[in-house]
Formats: sequence, structure tokens, C-alpha cells
Amino acid sequence: MSIRLQNVSKIFGQVAAVDDVSFSVDDGELVALLGPSGGGKTTVLRMIAGLEMPTSGDIFIRDQRVNDIPVQRRNIGFVFQAYALFKSMNVFDNIAFGLKVKKWKKADLKARVAELLKLLELDGLEKRFPHQLSGGQRQRVAIARSLAPKPSVLLLDEPFGAVDAKIRQELREWLILLHHDLRLTTIFVTHDQEEAMEVSNRIVIISKGRMEQIGTPREVYEQPTNEFVARFIGVMNVLDVRVQRGLARANELEFPAHGQADGQSFRIGFRPYAVQLSSDLRAYRYRAVLRHTFFLGVMLRVELELPSGLTIRARMAKEDYAREGFADGGEVSFHIRQYRVLSGEETALAPEVADTHEMPPHLGDGI
Repeated sequence: MSIRLQNVSKIFGQVAAVDDVSFSVDDGELVALLGPSGGGKTTVLRMIAGLEMPTSGDIFIRDQRVNDIPVQRRNIGFVFQAYALFKSMNVFDNIAFGLKVKKWKKADLKARVAELLKLLELDGLEKRFPHQLSGGQRQRVAIARSLAPKPSVLLLDEPFGAVDAKIRQELREWLILLHHDLRLTTIFVTHDQEEAMEVSNRIVIISKGRMEQIGTPREVYEQPTNEFVARFIGVMNVLDVRVQRGLARANELEFPAHGQADGQSFRIGFRPYAVQLSSDLRAYRYRAVLRHTFFLGVMLRVELELPSGLTIRARMAKEDYAREGFADGGEVSFHIRQYRVLSGEETALAPEVADTHEMPPHLGDGI
């Protein structure tokens, strides 16, 4: 393991910013710390870097406990959201700053900076000052400065938060390529689910100081361990259902009772892609009015209003939408192909029914 956190907590006054967090990062892995703002992600990152000391628990880097090792001796590169470049220094001197502090030989220093200028596509910009650079260029200079001393670990705190959407996408793609070339153990903080899903090998989801789940992007999306993760990663329809006469019902929608007795309540969750639509009103059991269509590029998100007033969201390719002849205000038939059962009162998924369920034909298919 390159990095390991073992029961790490951090308390500020009476507030537990990080509460008993444990996870590990493999050598050469790119891991995202994902969660809502204020959830403790940056505090975790700062403790790994040595900028904050844990209140309890242990942090290991390459199997060495580093709780008492100062930041200067941890061999970690840290990239801040706001770049933190020296305004009075040009690009070359910003990148070379850490090397000068470590008293690198002049020839080695120049060679290392030249290598990084080429690697990060900053050739020809070495004499420019930060105010003469674009946001994406400034962020790449900040990363180059962190990479200059050849750290064993790279930490990035919301690295793309200060740039516009187009540059943000370019930087994501560039980070993937950079990581592929360097194979440097990297942890980055983000609250952007799409960013975490696109860039990382694994995702650590943190909320209110606690770790909710760790897994690959596909695992946390398709197999969320609790309702918070299910709602936070992507979009999920969540319905409160109540068992009546052997079926779990949410208005006109019906699901199997999953062993629950009449009068019991629990929650059903399903992704928008699990809602299958047809313009043929005889195709499926349920009917709804298509109220709104949202363009998402190659995909469309639609909002359906059932006769009871219940609203659910579906997602489809724009080609399917056009082929079916859908339009806002039109009536459609639909069914829910698969769903998950969420516990009624706790955030955790009910263990006995945590897997995704296919809708039984007599409940979900056409009549």
C-alpha cells in the first residue's frame, strides 16, 4: 500500500471534522475523495500531507507511520485549488522554487524544470508571470511545481474548481494522461460526481466526516451501500412504499413486498435509465404524461407525471426519443425494469435485499 489511514479522526473544538475514517490507496492508483462541501474531504487530504495532525488514529505512507513526521519530510506534492503561485515569480522560478529550497545543483534544476515544461505542455511560457497565463495554464504550473521534487504521492485539493467548464474538461483529460504516464500515487478532492467517475480508479465517498463507501466508479454507482450514496452518485428516483394486501405500493406503482407484512413501509430506489418508455399506450402497464425534456447532449432526461401527481425521472438516448415521437405534454406508457430496496428508517441498504431486483413480469411488463 502506498497510503493507509487507520481509524483516523480530527476534532476541531467540539466538531468532528473527520470521524473514524479508514481506507488505503495502492501504489500508482488515482483515488478521488468525493462528497458534499464541508464533509471532511480536504481535512483528510491535509492530514495525509502533514498540514493537520489527526486527533486519533494513524496514517501510513509506504508502511511508515507519519503522524509525527513534519510535512517537509513526507515527500508529498500538494496542489491547492487557488494555485498558490508566487505572483512575483515567472513560470520557471515558480516550478523551480522547491528545488532551490532543497539546494539542487543548477544544471539538475534546469533539466528538471525543462522536463516538466515539456511534460505539462508549458514550453515557451517559462518567462511569463502568473497574471499572463490562463486558468488552465496556472493550474498546470502549480502541478509542475508540486511534481518538481519527484514526490512519492501527489495530493490535489479541488484542482479544477477555479476554471470554467471547457478548461475543466480539458484538465480532466490531461490529468488522466499524466497519471497514465507517471503512475504516481494520486489523491484528489472533488465534490463533482462526474469528475470523480471520469478520472479516478476508485472513489472514497465522505459525508459529515465519515466514510460512506469506497469502490470503483462502477461499484459505487451500481452497488451503493446506503441511501446517501445512492442519491449522491448520479440521479436516483426514491419512493416511499407501504405494503397493502401483499404488495408494496407508492400511489399507483406496485412492487413485491419482499417479506414485509401489511402496514410496513420501506423505500424503493431506481435509476432513470431503469424506466422504459413507449409511445404505445398498450405496451406497458403504467401511464404518465411527459412533462419536461432536458437536453444532456447524446442523452435526454425526461420527467413523467403519473395520474396521481407522482413525478419520476427517466433517461434515454435522443435517437430513441425521436424514434418514439415523444414530445412534452404527450402521454406515454412505462415500466420500471429494475430497482433496489432501501431500508425504511436507516441510511444503510437492507442487507437481505441490497441487490438490484428485476421487476416481475406480472407487475412491470405490458398487459
